[in-house]
Amino acid sequence: MNKIIAPFLYESKRVFGVSPLSQTVKSLQLLIPSKSFSTSRNNYNMVKAAVILHGSGVYDGTEVHEASACLVHLSRAGSEVSIFAPNIDQMHTIDHTKGAPMEPNRNVLTESARVARGAISSLSDLKASDFDLLVIPGGFGAAKNLSDWAVKGPDSTVNEEVAKVIKDFHGTKKPIAMCCISPVLAAKVIPGCEVTVGQSSGDLWPYAETCQGIEKVGAKHVEKSVTECHVDEANKLVTTPAFMYHDPSQGWHSVHLIFDGVGKMISAALAMCK
Repeated sequence: MNKIIAPFLYESKRVFGVSPLSQTVKSLQLLIPSKSFSTSRNNYNMVKAAVILHGSGVYDGTEVHEASACLVHLSRAGSEVSIFAPNIDQMHTIDHTKGAPMEPNRNVLTESARVARGAISSLSDLKASDFDLLVIPGGFGAAKNLSDWAVKGPDSTVNEEVAKVIKDFHGTKKPIAMCCISPVLAAKVIPGCEVTVGQSSGDLWPYAETCQGIEKVGAKHVEKSVTECHVDEANKLVTTPAFMYHDPSQGWHSVHLIFDGVGKMISAALAMCK
């Protein structure tokens, strides 16, 4: 039995009295997509996109709204998407109601499977030769699980599997799209690349010091607004600030700005796949 289906199956039977067993398995399998998904509406000759997640939840994993925005825009363009995550423990697990660490700790792949609706593979299975585009949404997981930037900043190290994937896509001249804090991964792995994480000053940019950190590792930071993206043509790298932007007076009224910026990032990256 599918190891992702099984826990839900038995809990459903206990709580809801679902039966019979065989019919339940069949029904639940219909709810879990295949390892990749696509639509027929496209201008990009069915681009195959690999998306790397790094947990579920902004403070210790993937920023869920950014991941969703990436997937929506890829789907709308007719891309064939496969989702991956490293099979490692998180740096720590955060109680998102309190913003404080909690126990027990969780696994990055298992948590990412929540966002992927179960259709996910270990990052060790990702081969750049099988795909046209790499996408890495943001969230603190990029700086805690895919790297230790959250702790060491410019002196950080990128997870070996993650670094290899980025190098493989870059080395074969395939486009890479990153948003929010995840561009620091490119700054560390691709020498002299150009990225944006927003703006280096201002009340709307609470993580502005990241811009200086990017420059310190030898990459170039380009100032952009939340609805813009930066295209590094030489390295086929597209980045957008996403939730590096925060307007406390607007709250959720500004989430569409993140969605729009991510859309421009995905469109620019897909255009490089032609």
